[in-house]
Amino acid sequence: MSVDTLSNAMMTIKNAEAIGKKRCEVMATKLIGNVLKVMKNHGYIKGYEFVKEGVKGKFIVELTGNINNCGPIRPRFSSKVTEYEKYERRYLPARDFGILIVSTTKGVMSQKEARELGLGGVLLAFVY
Repeated sequence: MSVDTLSNAMMTIKNAEAIGKKRCEVMATKLIGNVLKVMKNHGYIKGYEFVKEGVKGKFIVELTGNINNCGPIRPRFSSKVTEYEKYERRYLPARDFGILIVSTTKGVMSQKEARELGLGGVLLAFVY
């Protein structure tokens, strides 16, 4: 089992999208739940549901087929508001196409929302 649960979740979602599945299961953590919420708000997934299994739990993620690529950003770079564009060029294929998911002091959000609020943060993942 891998140590990075976010990487596992993003790769599971990417692989399920690639083969055309409608839903997939990922391990449940608070961070993964927050990342899924951002993905849902931007229309990359239909929804997700928490299912408790004994001590642990999992998320059942309903896919829309809108994801071309997604993945974790490793190492997790700290970024100022002014540096988001540099990372957009590195991880996203075109301007205004896709999102970077950022952990800020106000919670997990996309780089677009963080830029509007003037918040820097730690880059977690990209989706387009």
